[in-house]
Amino acid sequence: MEYQTERLILRLWKQSDREPFAAMNASPEVMRYFPNTRTREESDNMVNAVEQILADKGWGLWAVEEKSSGAFIGFVGLNIPGYELPFSPVIEIGWRLDKPFWGKGYAPEAARKALEIGFNQYAMDEIVAFTALENQPSQRVMEKIGMRRCEEFDHPALKQGQPLCRHVLYRITKNQML
Repeated sequence: MEYQTERLILRLWKQSDREPFAAMNASPEVMRYFPNTRTREESDNMVNAVEQILADKGWGLWAVEEKSSGAFIGFVGLNIPGYELPFSPVIEIGWRLDKPFWGKGYAPEAARKALEIGFNQYAMDEIVAFTALENQPSQRVMEKIGMRRCEEFDHPALKQGQPLCRHVLYRITKNQML
């Protein structure tokens, strides 16, 4: 299973993705809006879980490859959060790209494709996204792909008062898609 945009390929994960993914997850800059960085083992465990979800559902968090270079640049895709949120149950869209690929419009390009897959191929009614209130770059991506800001909430997996605890929720339906 593979999906293409003008400049990107959303695909299943390869063994060769694991090392750059682990390096990305260990980067304090890439992970600045997350509570902590990830070890190689934690990163590999995430890939294992993502691969299983993709195999079971047909959709999930796809590895993203830059067409021109063949480089693994991160992931984009759809996910069911593994914890109860104030607005559960939901399907969320998420992304994480490595720093050399920031500022090129790759996140919105791949995210639009993920929305299209969710709405058209899997008949999803609504897709949400959420991030730490401080994470302005991800909020800009959410707005570029046509999502609408709805509310703020405290993330249940983070302690009240932690800098990243306050989150913002965005939503989009198939009819609202640009």
